[in-house]
Amino acid sequence: MSEIVLNTRSLPEPLYRLIRTEKVKISEINGVVSLIPIVEKKEKCILRGLAADSGLTVDRFLEMTHDDTEMRP
Repeated sequence: MSEIVLNTRSLPEPLYRLIRTEKVKISEINGVVSLIPIVEKKEKCILRGLAADSGLTVDRFLEMTHDDTEMRP
C-alpha cells in the first residue's frame, strides 16, 4: 500500500474538473488506485493578550481608536 498527496492542478484536466478540493490523496491497495479529496479545515483566529476573552470586535476597536485620534490636539 502506498499513498501520496498531490495538488489537484497536477492531475489531468478531466479529473481536475471532478475534484473540488485543492489537494487529493492517492492511494493504491492491491492494484486499485483511489483518489480521495482532502478537505482542509480552516483554522480559527485565536485572540491572544488583552483582547482574548474580551468580546471586543474589530469594529468596536476601530471606533475606539478613531475616537482617541480625534481627541488629540
